[in-house]
Amino acid sequence: MNEILESIAIVPVAAIIFVLVTLKASIKFVPQNRAWIIERFGKYQSTKEAGLNFIIPFLDKVSADRSLKEQAFDVPSQAAITKDNISLTVDGVLYFRVLDPYKATYGVEDYIFAVTQLAQTTMRSEIGKIDLDKTFEERDSLNARIVTAINEASETWGVVVLRYEIKDITPPNSIMNAMESQMKAERERRAKILESEGEKQAAINIAEGEKQARVLAAEAEKQEQVLNAEGEAKAIVAVADAQAQALKVVGEAAATSDGQKAVELDLATKAIAAKQAIAKESSVVLLPDNSTEASSIVAQATSIISALQGSKV
Repeated sequence: MNEILESIAIVPVAAIIFVLVTLKASIKFVPQNRAWIIERFGKYQSTKEAGLNFIIPFLDKVSADRSLKEQAFDVPSQAAITKDNISLTVDGVLYFRVLDPYKATYGVEDYIFAVTQLAQTTMRSEIGKIDLDKTFEERDSLNARIVTAINEASETWGVVVLRYEIKDITPPNSIMNAMESQMKAERERRAKILESEGEKQAAINIAEGEKQARVLAAEAEKQEQVLNAEGEAKAIVAVADAQAQALKVVGEAAATSDGQKAVELDLATKAIAAKQAIAKESSVVLLPDNSTEASSIVAQATSIISALQGSKV
């Protein structure tokens, strides 16, 4: 009897334990930015997103756990041949994220491997379309073309490629040496051009300076000549004004009786002095027949003065 009672008491406890286990198995907390693929009897049933979710225990199971975050994967180094038949070693980094967990689970076996392989083949194909020089110059456009080509193929996988970045492009050593020589020659050429431009500019500056110096010297000489001419003109005007003033004073003085006597005396004195100078220069002196020559000279001077005075009146 006791055993029956004990077995009856165990049944509720077992039922409670079963209910608790069932509830625990049916409640699922999906983390943020993740998605769980639920299968029932091996068939897709639903996709559980972040938060509280319920499933049927023992019937449903989580078959896949997909991250919805942006993921970065290193694309292994690989050989690629350019359009001008140069072999390169290229590696890069691929950034992508899962948009559709269902397609990422059932559309491809391993979407990470598939996308990485597609990135490698697409990169080789795009590099084969351009020359060696453009692989360095057009890296951004090359990355964009690779992303576009990958997205066209990965759409059925529920994956979108956000970016593809080429980390390094390594040409063969012979090409590296040739490129280094080319860069060295280019640097030397630019240095010579800069040096010649500097010499040219220096010569232009010197010639310009000499030209300006000559112009300034000519301007200074011209200014000096103008000033000298103006000074001489002013001096001539001043002398002429002084002579005119002197003649005016003399004329006014000669208009008087005393002035006329003074003029006659001065003229007579100058005539006598002239004859003495002639006598000194020559041993023969010719005297005029008119013994009163001095008085005649004075008379002539007097008549001239009278005529001048008459014209003023």
